[in-house]
Amino acid sequence: MIKILVDSASDITETEAKKLGIEMIPMEIMIDGVTYFDGANLSHEDFFKKLIETSSFPQTSQISEYRYKEKLEMMTKDGDSVIVICLSSKLSSTYHQACKAAKNFENVFVIDSLNACVGERILTQYAINLVKQNLTIEKIVEKIEHKKSLIRVLGLLQTLKFLKKGGRISSLVAFAGALLNVKPVIAVKDGEIKLVGKALGSKNGNNLLNTLIKKSRGIDFDMPFVTGYADFDTVVLDKYIEDSGTLWKEKCNDVPEYIIGSTIGTHIGPGAIAVAFFEKEEEND
Repeated sequence: MIKILVDSASDITETEAKKLGIEMIPMEIMIDGVTYFDGANLSHEDFFKKLIETSSFPQTSQISEYRYKEKLEMMTKDGDSVIVICLSSKLSSTYHQACKAAKNFENVFVIDSLNACVGERILTQYAINLVKQNLTIEKIVEKIEHKKSLIRVLGLLQTLKFLKKGGRISSLVAFAGALLNVKPVIAVKDGEIKLVGKALGSKNGNNLLNTLIKKSRGIDFDMPFVTGYADFDTVVLDKYIEDSGTLWKEKCNDVPEYIIGSTIGTHIGPGAIAVAFFEKEEEND
């Protein structure tokens, strides 16, 4: 049997993982001196409530080799194989910890998603679909490694405040952005989160987000795709999906929506929205 293990940076909660038939290992996050396990004893909704209330910046930590080894011992005890999907190695040392733990086991494959949150989620969903096809684990890993390069993740932030708190931008830039109502657009590129554009106001921000999506080779609707929101309600995302109907019209019946967890939510803050999809392959790919 082939099993899948993913970290909570994918925003897959413990409860959802059980429904999907996979295992989730949570990241740790400290808020006001209290340590929580993301998506396990701290829901994504509760995280954003705490994020708004706290005056300190939450601290996330990598998953240790010991915790991975403990989890893999449980998953392989009956001779099963495991595919481990990790948060981008350029955002955390979690991938390297998983690799060290995997050396203690036969038939455990560790994949650097080079992604996070909704991007890591759709790669995991793709892996689940492949396992259902009864392919060999080597073939599944080969397909995942190929397809992960086609994942595109774009996000629109509502505030620069949390990027400033996390040391990603200067106080001066954040102050100027707040005054001008600047909405930054970010993307995951080569495993890192990068600023790819700025717009004045939410409407222009939504338009810029759609423009960047359309500049790709197009959404492959035969592959998993999702939208995400960083809040405890879906108002901002619902409005975006409604206003961006041309992206989805006649392509799908429903646009999947998921809440973003603490690993990335800590840095982007409440009100952010994101879109993750596999870009269509060129004919000679």
